[in-house]
Amino acid sequence: MRLSATSFIKINDNILVEVIPKKIKNIHLRVHQPEGRVTVSTPAYMEIESIRGFLISKIDWILKQQRKIKEHPKESQREFLDQERHCVWGEHYLLNVIEVDKAPRIELSGSQLMYYLKSDWNQIQKLKFLDRWYRDLIRDQLEEIVPKWEGLVGVKANQFLIQKMKTLWGSCNTKTHVIRLNSELTKKPKECLEYVLVHELMHLIEPSHNRRFVTLMDQHLPEWRALKKILNTSLVNHADYAE
Repeated sequence: MRLSATSFIKINDNILVEVIPKKIKNIHLRVHQPEGRVTVSTPAYMEIESIRGFLISKIDWILKQQRKIKEHPKESQREFLDQERHCVWGEHYLLNVIEVDKAPRIELSGSQLMYYLKSDWNQIQKLKFLDRWYRDLIRDQLEEIVPKWEGLVGVKANQFLIQKMKTLWGSCNTKTHVIRLNSELTKKPKECLEYVLVHELMHLIEPSHNRRFVTLMDQHLPEWRALKKILNTSLVNHADYAE
């Protein structure tokens, strides 16, 4: 029996999985913030028993992701108050808000994130400026590491886009050679940004996550598995590479 519309399958007695048939070739299993909801996108031709078998084989992975979400909850809504904790490159900093009449700026000083802002700014303006600062940090890092890795891998991306992404740390359009990076990577150790960059550049050689892709990753970044683990467990838990 095949599914023609979105439905639900229960596994392990207490895990309800939303099954979404699509015109795709591979299965994509995800566990979502903030409640640990589980979804699986499947090829439209796939039989329901095959889907069930796949999900049963992934029970341990699903439970692991749900535990990580519970242990590392998503960051709370920012209020921009003094001593509020912010994460930059995997380290926590305490916010120090300073109202100024000149151009706003953000600086790191010791264990503090110094936010010089306009006194009449609302919460949305404060958040936008902070998000822009985070993206600029990624751009600065990319200027250093992109030439190195494009040379080592032997491919070249046409464009890098930095934006907030709900379920992925990065993505690569193999036709346009456009790579997208999650702006939340600024809150992870710098090595994690480098891992995601290499991961996406490698898709310009091998689009899928097959054995060849894994071999290429092993050749160019032998420590990638450890970096992936750090990425998906350290400090701020936002997204995850899907199974």
